[in-house]
Amino acid sequence: MMLRRVSFATLLCVLPSIGLSRAGAATTPSHVAASLVAADSSVQPGKAITVALRLVHDPRWHTYWVFPGTGLPTSIKWTLPAGWQAGDLQWPAPHILKDSKGNVVGNGYEGELFLPVTLTAAADAKAGEIELKAAVDWLMCEDICIPGSAKLSLPLRVAIDAPAPDPQWGGKIRATVAALPRTDPAWKITAERTAKDVVLRVTPAGASAHTPKDLHFFSEDGLVSYELPQTVKPDGHGGFLLTAPIDSAGPPQATQLLGVLTSESGWLPGGELRGLRVAVEFSAGGQLAAMGKGASANAPRAGAGGPLAGTLFVAFLGGLILNLMPCVFPVLGIKILGFVNQAGHDRGKVVAHGLVFALGVLLSFWALAGLLAILRASGDQLGWGFQLQSAAFVYALAVLMLAFGMNMSGVFEFGLGATAVGSGLQAKTGYAGSFFTGVLATIVATPCSAPFLAPALGAALAVSTAQSFVIFTAIAVGLSTPYLLLSIFPQAVKVLPRPGAWMETFKQFMAFPLYATTGYLVWVLAAQTSDEGFRGVLFSLVLVAMAVWMYGRWHAPGASAGRARFGLASLLVVGAFGLWLGWPRDAQAQTSGSAAIPAINWEPWSPDAVAKLRAEGRTIYVDFTARWCATCQTNKKLVFGSDDVRRYFAEKKIATLRADWTNKDPRITAELASYGRSAVPFNLIWKPGRDSPVVLPELLTSSTVLDALKAE
Repeated sequence: MMLRRVSFATLLCVLPSIGLSRAGAATTPSHVAASLVAADSSVQPGKAITVALRLVHDPRWHTYWVFPGTGLPTSIKWTLPAGWQAGDLQWPAPHILKDSKGNVVGNGYEGELFLPVTLTAAADAKAGEIELKAAVDWLMCEDICIPGSAKLSLPLRVAIDAPAPDPQWGGKIRATVAALPRTDPAWKITAERTAKDVVLRVTPAGASAHTPKDLHFFSEDGLVSYELPQTVKPDGHGGFLLTAPIDSAGPPQATQLLGVLTSESGWLPGGELRGLRVAVEFSAGGQLAAMGKGASANAPRAGAGGPLAGTLFVAFLGGLILNLMPCVFPVLGIKILGFVNQAGHDRGKVVAHGLVFALGVLLSFWALAGLLAILRASGDQLGWGFQLQSAAFVYALAVLMLAFGMNMSGVFEFGLGATAVGSGLQAKTGYAGSFFTGVLATIVATPCSAPFLAPALGAALAVSTAQSFVIFTAIAVGLSTPYLLLSIFPQAVKVLPRPGAWMETFKQFMAFPLYATTGYLVWVLAAQTSDEGFRGVLFSLVLVAMAVWMYGRWHAPGASAGRARFGLASLLVVGAFGLWLGWPRDAQAQTSGSAAIPAINWEPWSPDAVAKLRAEGRTIYVDFTARWCATCQTNKKLVFGSDDVRRYFAEKKIATLRADWTNKDPRITAELASYGRSAVPFNLIWKPGRDSPVVLPELLTSSTVLDALKAE
């Protein structure tokens, strides 16, 4: 995440002065003192011990929570004796962080902080003294931010006898662990999501003897804005309603609320439990589309308290503003080129192009209004831009934007044969271009709804069908007005530069907004498709680009009939294969094998997960993999997509864990190293009652996996 309060110049000044100190001491200069402390004075072989990273902040300095808002969370990398395992950092309930001017700068901690970690000693650990080592990184901020790091060590005794609490740190660490955020049966939490806010309803399970105060919700995935104020009010039944604004950069497809809800007076009598863990699905009535029911709640309703004339003005203004949005700007640039090409033409022809463009916009908006009316009548909850919830629509639009961009870059040209057909056909083709550009402007405008457009669209979804058509008409007129003005007033056209060589440069430059739009749509697809499906999308766009290039290369002006036919055939064959490869399919269709056999449900790997499943007597299959590993992807497709493998895994209820090494993960690196490995793929099978796993070869087949599972 970008650090809003760390300048590049600051880092250049600070980094040269930072050096790693001797074990146990933090780097200098530092405003945070770091050390490792243990809850017990010793640990037994094979048993767990709680160790904590202790951070002591200078006054007014702070470090950050797991979701910092701005800044970076503290991280730790362990160097442990062979056979030892480390869990994740455990995060106490955070506080709102502010700078000296009172501005909210993130979520985190001040003063003395303990971040607990569960370490598990090796089962064969020998009695005696050992040393645990860790490399720690953090970001410390006041009004400026400084990266900090340290190499720390903790001497610890391995003993057969039961451990005694550490006299200095045991009480504080245990108190920290006891106060970690968790759910509590005394309180029930539900959540709804509107267009702009998340609403938490917190109700006591019974007659509450304690009243929480100063409530605040901290989001773990960035859905809720960390810097905007939240409102809390009693619900009239002993509970509370907390309203938190949604962050525009948060995950748009989130279906649940994740985070910590804090009370400065605690959630239990005596001030205990400052933070409640929140992990709840949004209620069905609260999962509203981006501009659906939530927007219409505040929208002016024609015929229901809000005058239609005011709504139409807002709709017109919103459509006008859409011309300035990034999604529409490329289309506007294309039409500017059209004006330049038309400079010197008669006024009637220019006006005709403007009217045809407006007709394309108008008919498109009417089609959308009709479709919305049909779907609304069927009971669906819809919002503006609902078509972008369809992966197939987004993919098709991405392909269109890519091809359009390559056309403007000069890779190929369509319609070159029109030059020999005659002026009548040329005029017909030009008007068709203006019409379909109006259609395209409507399509690409949907994800860029301007602030003025929200109330009008909300009203259009809440009023009668006839009034809805009128509102959509006002939006269409607003969107097409700039083009109409340029076509109706010839003096505006005369202001444009004369045609010349600069036009080709400008045309190619205008391709880049189209490429940017393609990139945005691909980003949307990443959240709408599976990993395998998204990989197909990326390769398909390469094939589509190749098909367009082949068409432009061999179907160029002056090419022989044979070359032209080859170019057209290449476009059709390669392009069709690319579209087949990337076309988004539903989850069942993207899974190899029979849809009647359930797909393998992979859970995240961790040492704790392995230990828990082994204690339950389960057979465990562990797949160490990475996205950049081609062999891993082959195994995934050919083996884990096999009907026989999936059926056997389902029948035997085999637990499946996946260790994803796509990004650096010290736990996975250490686990691989413990088996003398430093690469993936690496596959293990843990069988009940065995002390060591079965190690599989790198290249897998279905029979290899099944034989290993069936072997005694």
